[in-house]
Amino acid sequence: MAYTVKLNRQNITFLVNEDESILEAALKQGINLPYGCRNGECGSCIAEITEGSFFYNGSNPEYLQQEGFNKSKALLCQARASSNIAIDSKILESDAEITLKQFPCRVKSAEKLNDSVMRIILELPKTERLEFLAGQYVDFILPEGKKRSFSLANPPHQDQVLEFHVRHYDGGVFSEYAFSELKNNALLRIEGPLGQFTLHNSERPIIMIAGGTGFAPIKSAVEHTLKINDPRSIHIYWGARSKSDLYLDGITNEWAKKYPHITYTPVLSEPDDIENWSGKMGYVHEAVLEDYHDLSDHDVYACGPPPMIDAIVNTFPEHHLKQENLFSDSFEFSKE
Repeated sequence: MAYTVKLNRQNITFLVNEDESILEAALKQGINLPYGCRNGECGSCIAEITEGSFFYNGSNPEYLQQEGFNKSKALLCQARASSNIAIDSKILESDAEITLKQFPCRVKSAEKLNDSVMRIILELPKTERLEFLAGQYVDFILPEGKKRSFSLANPPHQDQVLEFHVRHYDGGVFSEYAFSELKNNALLRIEGPLGQFTLHNSERPIIMIAGGTGFAPIKSAVEHTLKINDPRSIHIYWGARSKSDLYLDGITNEWAKKYPHITYTPVLSEPDDIENWSGKMGYVHEAVLEDYHDLSDHDVYACGPPPMIDAIVNTFPEHHLKQENLFSDSFEFSKE
């Protein structure tokens, strides 16, 4: 059965089937509602329900466990309509007309960059190309319909061979497979592009903050700016535990040496050899604030684990960063 969803602010309606989330239905119909993790943990898709009823399939999403959560609001990535419904939500403008598609692909290479990160290169069929924006991600479609999301690490002009950085997690359905069984020429299936962590037009200088494999979409974005000769200055901060976790440190150092408008600052929280580490130590967001006391004239792009993103969202506005100039992507680990 299908229900009607009305977007109050825009006076737009669309249909949603009872077996799909409100967000899923909107995206299929070209309505670009805000979202992030799509598994009910980041809260990016929260909207006010002004009319009608909804439910969650299974247990309530983790984000709802927070004390004081307003029950008139819903996580659109998980909520399903049980009647005609009206919601208050903004719509994000897209920079390009890009279609969500599924592709078969073949593993061209799988290379361990350190003990816990693997670079996987996928090749699409020769007749196919993935049109996407720098910073977006795709879903790997696993057996039984499960999906795992990974950011594209290659720039959009490289649209036939795709790069991903996969971190190993104990019990991670795809990462365990990638590290123990994945072979060259293996067939996989992906769906994309997805995500709204993309570059925005501006004349402001850019600060890019990566935590761990959050470097993947940052790499895509930087390589895109180089391709289009974007003149904005870019200061890249990459936070990691130890030096070995800066798994593509050579690329970032090369950018900084080759391009005068790019600066690179690695930040380690637990250096293996403190005596031989002369760089910054501590949390990466604190390193940024040490260098930039006033962020009012900057754009900030941050991608990494939830604690890092939460710290940035909570502290950077105190240093005059405008909310509309902060773009973030929280890498949530799926527990299933």
